[in-house]
Amino acid sequence: MKLKVTVNGVAYSVEVEVEEEQRQLGSIFTGGNTNTPAAPTTASVQGVSANAVVAPLAGSVSKILVTEGEAITAGQVLLVLEAMKMETEITAPTDGTVGSINVGTGESVQAGQALIDID
Repeated sequence: MKLKVTVNGVAYSVEVEVEEEQRQLGSIFTGGNTNTPAAPTTASVQGVSANAVVAPLAGSVSKILVTEGEAITAGQVLLVLEAMKMETEITAPTDGTVGSINVGTGESVQAGQALIDID
């Protein structure tokens, strides 16, 4: 394979030989010799309203800048999350009114958790 490489502004034409990696599958084992199907598992997922503003990452609530019933505009900063000593501003996706604030200052939140509901 021929490549063109530039180092400190000087172009070089280089020919490179690429070796293909050979992969082998190991042994595949299946569960016992029983004919009973495995029981289905269920996941516990907290439901989130379609109008909820959710946490994009895990962190703690540093500041809440709105109050319930307040009219907001798209792009307005609603609250600030702190994660790994960095602050992330959480903004309103649309115009509306703050319906409920589901978190408090200093509270830890998980990614995907509903922070604020917009009416």
